[in-house]
Amino acid sequence: MERTLLLIGTRKGLFSAWSEDGRATWRVGPMRCRMSAIYALAIDLRCGPRLYATGDNAHWGPTYLFSDDLGETWTEPDVAPVRFPELAGTALKRIWQLEPGPRTEPHVLYAGTEPAALFRSEDGGASFDLVRGLWDHPHRPRWEPVNAGLFLHTIVSDGADPRRLLVAMSSGGVYRSVDGGESWAPCNRGLQLDGVPPERRYPEFGQCVHKVASAPGGRLYAQGHPGVYLSDDGGDSWLSIGEGLPSDFGFPLVVHPARRDTAYVFPLAADVEDRMPPGGRFQVYRTDDAGWTWHGLGCGLPDGGHYAAVLREAMCGDGADPLGLYVGSRDGEVYASRDEGESWTLVATHLPDVLCLRAAVLG
Repeated sequence: MERTLLLIGTRKGLFSAWSEDGRATWRVGPMRCRMSAIYALAIDLRCGPRLYATGDNAHWGPTYLFSDDLGETWTEPDVAPVRFPELAGTALKRIWQLEPGPRTEPHVLYAGTEPAALFRSEDGGASFDLVRGLWDHPHRPRWEPVNAGLFLHTIVSDGADPRRLLVAMSSGGVYRSVDGGESWAPCNRGLQLDGVPPERRYPEFGQCVHKVASAPGGRLYAQGHPGVYLSDDGGDSWLSIGEGLPSDFGFPLVVHPARRDTAYVFPLAADVEDRMPPGGRFQVYRTDDAGWTWHGLGCGLPDGGHYAAVLREAMCGDGADPLGLYVGSRDGEVYASRDEGESWTLVATHLPDVLCLRAAVLG
């Protein structure tokens, strides 16, 4: 029987939700990892499945856990696998992203951290090494922190060429490597920097990029502060595609795994004081034509008077056909769609702040 697993990372712990009827209904399990804020999740199906979670424990600091029994139990290594070498002169504050490598490298796992750095594991996450090519980049001392800090939150690997990697950070911009991380180049032409004079709006680096995702055929999408963008040249240049949205500010971004023209965003009012759905309408927006037009998807979602934000990792897809979509809010609600966003059902409510989601359909 086909089962779908949805991992829900919250401000105070981790939940697993299961569907066994084609994603029509859901059963939410008990809280795990209590009193840990879960910031990153990964479901690795290459040699497993194996689940990963990272977070921040109020007493013990950064946490890194894995599960080989689909979330029934979680193990934290005796020695932290992600740590800066002594000569780096800094210490790990948080792991913001975990990304399994391509299928051709089944034991490779990447981690994005605060301070902004990239780590690579070649033993399935048992140990990680700092990617020195990015850490030693001459731009790094000039990357500026945003309100939440300076951190690397996006890692995009290339399934066709494992030497190609792309990362994004707040607030350093987008960088690309074509040699397995030995060297890196900024890829920010066309990405706008907010709050500066016109002559400084398109710098070489330093943009506040919120998320980057890859689409079939090498296409990339980006959600920035501000702007929604598309690149068809691997990030060499970016085209603004946010016109038609109620706001081009937001955090999450999901791309359809089979249709390169289809992407999903969750717009938020851009004012620092707001950061809420425009007009109080809790809606996911979809484009099916690479950003020429956008359509609000709200059937089954709160319609009016709803002011909770959706964070960067709190919207995801499950890779199935039709694509399942999932969105979680800062007021502890989680919704699921089994028809690519056309309609939504409530999975869970009254949870702590939802920080991240990951989903997969299991055989």
